[in-house]
Amino acid sequence: MEITNLIPHIEALIFASDKPLPTLEITELVNNALGFMDDKVTLDQVEASLEGITEKYSADFYPFEVVQSGGGWQFLTRKEFHKTVAQLNGEKFMKRLSSAALETLSIIAYKQPVTKGEIEAIRGVSSDYAVHKLLEKELIIISGRNEHAPGQPLLYTTSKNFMDYFGINSSEELPKIKEVLADQIIEPTAIKDITQPDEENNEEIDETEALAVSDGGELIINNEQGEGEEN
Repeated sequence: MEITNLIPHIEALIFASDKPLPTLEITELVNNALGFMDDKVTLDQVEASLEGITEKYSADFYPFEVVQSGGGWQFLTRKEFHKTVAQLNGEKFMKRLSSAALETLSIIAYKQPVTKGEIEAIRGVSSDYAVHKLLEKELIIISGRNEHAPGQPLLYTTSKNFMDYFGINSSEELPKIKEVLADQIIEPTAIKDITQPDEENNEEIDETEALAVSDGGELIINNEQGEGEEN
């Protein structure tokens, strides 16, 4: 089958699906639909068609694109139109995870499979509610039990919905912890101008200072002339 004739079938499948479609599943579905053909559609043909589809919808005049995330292919609205589309989905679309849920989800994503006890040991607080909400939102799943721990506690891992939600195909695509910490820039803390009279000399002292951290990790004071003095 010619690629140009195959592309519309693949586009229709991705558009109609309510979940990301893996390449192998697309190949199987196309062959089921075109069972009357003598020659089966091959995986290479589907992959070539997907390349053409992604290139086609990469044009700026389309408000959506075809991307591979969540373990499969799907149509997604471009970022610049998210607020527009959010109006159709109401509060469900706009609702965000709480800080506690995000902390818990981060621990599960980087330490999976992990038990609730291990999560709480890292956070230092109970995580019952956070785990419950993440299960409810289907961002995590119960993947089994830790048979080597007392009581054989449940193990939690991230779900396919998690990958879809964050636009990745596996946990290996998560940013490394070192990369995240490297982006944390320590900004100097500004101190307001100090202008007060000197009681003995009846003179005004005007100083503009800011606290900063040196490369060696020491706290220093910078004044407006750029001079530093260790504290």
